[in-house]
Amino acid sequence: MQWQVYLSGEIHTDWRERIVAGAQDKALPVTFSAPVTDHAASDDCGVAILGAEENKFWHDRKGAGVNAIRTRTLIEKADIVVVRFGDKYKQWNAAFDAGYAAALGKSLVILHGPDHAHALKEVDEAAQAVAETPEQVVEILNYVINASLP
Repeated sequence: MQWQVYLSGEIHTDWRERIVAGAQDKALPVTFSAPVTDHAASDDCGVAILGAEENKFWHDRKGAGVNAIRTRTLIEKADIVVVRFGDKYKQWNAAFDAGYAAALGKSLVILHGPDHAHALKEVDEAAQAVAETPEQVVEILNYVINASLP
């Protein structure tokens, strides 16, 4: 079986690359997908495709709608959804993705540091696992796929 894993959340660190590299090192049968991580492209895709907007609300709304086509489709196709909450910014979109995945009954792994434990307690409760490092996520995938412990 080829597992589909969607990597949602913050875009300012290398956590995705670390998970992908770790999965490749273990030869896990996983295909990864993610939102568009180019911040400018993600923000401006709606107006670049559908036309300019003078009002920032509608500018953002167009982009959010276009991005939602990708996000919803890939979360719906995923076997596992990993959602990373970083330290620098509040990731409202990540929280939305976690809730959407939970509502769909997707297996959910939340990734954040200990400083976010209280703020994310409800999100964590909806998850099947909460990890603090990308390497722990790789070990979760390895265990789930191969029943193999580190």
